[in-house]
Amino acid sequence: MRFVVPAVLLIVALIHALPLVGVLGAVKLTQLYGIDVQDPTLEILLRHRAVLFGLLAAFLAYAAIRPELHRLALVAGFVSVASFLVLAKLSASYNSELSTVVRADWLALALLAVGAVAHQWPHTRDLG
Repeated sequence: MRFVVPAVLLIVALIHALPLVGVLGAVKLTQLYGIDVQDPTLEILLRHRAVLFGLLAAFLAYAAIRPELHRLALVAGFVSVASFLVLAKLSASYNSELSTVVRADWLALALLAVGAVAHQWPHTRDLG
C-alpha cells in the first residue's frame, strides 16, 4: 500500500505533462486540441497554459517522493482535473481531441480518488 500514492501521483503527473508540448507553438497546439491557433494572443495563452501544466506535473512528480507533500499534491491534482471536467460538462460541445482530454482527466480523477483513499488508509500513514 505504501506505493499507491506515489504511483498515482506519477501517473497523474504524466497525464498533466502531456500538454507541455504545446509550448512549442501553434502546430503542436493544433495537434493537441484540434483547433486552429492563428490568433497570436490565443497562442500565447495556450502556450502559457502548457507551461503551467508542466509546472503542475513537475510538482506532482516531486511530491510522489516526498510523503509530506502527498496530501497537497492530491488536492492540487484533484482541483486541476475536477475544474476542467466541470468546465467541459458546462460546455455545449467540444471536439474529439478535447474528448480525449476529458477521458484522460476522468482517468486522473479516478486515480486521485484511489490515491486519496490510500493516503487516508491507516497503514499508509505508518509507511509514509
